[in-house]
Amino acid sequence: MKMLTIGDKTFHSRLLLGTGKYPSFDVQKEAVRVSESEILTFAVRRMNIFEASQPNFLEQLDLSKYTLLPNTAGAKTAEEAVRIAKLAKSSGLCDMIKVEIIGCDRSLLPDPVETLRATELLLDAGFIVLPYTSDDVVLARRLCEMGVHAIMPGASPIGSGRGILNPLNLSFIIEQSTVPVIIDAGIGSPKDAAYAMELGADGVLLNTAVSEAKDPVKMALAMKLAVDAGRLGYEAGRMPERDYAVASSPLEGLVTN
Repeated sequence: MKMLTIGDKTFHSRLLLGTGKYPSFDVQKEAVRVSESEILTFAVRRMNIFEASQPNFLEQLDLSKYTLLPNTAGAKTAEEAVRIAKLAKSSGLCDMIKVEIIGCDRSLLPDPVETLRATELLLDAGFIVLPYTSDDVVLARRLCEMGVHAIMPGASPIGSGRGILNPLNLSFIIEQSTVPVIIDAGIGSPKDAAYAMELGADGVLLNTAVSEAKDPVKMALAMKLAVDAGRLGYEAGRMPERDYAVASSPLEGLVTN
């Protein structure tokens, strides 16, 4: 299976895992291990990365095995997002940043205008930028043209578990993108993850589907297998769909009376 490349970094795993809402650090650590994810994302504003006395899940992990992807969750403006990104970078954790600027408190859908502004500012500042967007095809193309290193369109609202609501738009984004497309938000089951990869996505980022599962560790493994299966299926190329049946056995050379 081909490797995932984001900026100057390459990864074997195409499953990116969020780090929130797990029932315990031990469960989280084991879920991360079995998922074989190499990129872990976390909300900078929810981490005590500068306070050594506070509990920190990062302390539970061998960070030499992972690339950390801080995100700007909680930001409402481009300026807030840039400030959070610089805070994360100054901690020395990583120079990648997931731009997440929420424009609607009820749906938690991203603000396209502020996302564009923040992306431009962060690219100018030298970050590896991965913006979280809606499944807007034109917006995704504009972000590619600005020089982002990956785009992260949502499958459905964050934490909804409703799966891929608009596969046609996602397929347009994937078709036109010049950078990796990572489906982010709304994935609820391994079926959704496999579908995203079969559409041609380069990766899947999810959190709640694992952390809120009855057995998060087992679900993390299921998601890894689904992402791998979907990607292999995409690379193999599926058979064409037909309106009528086609016999799977030869119709010539049959035994006759």
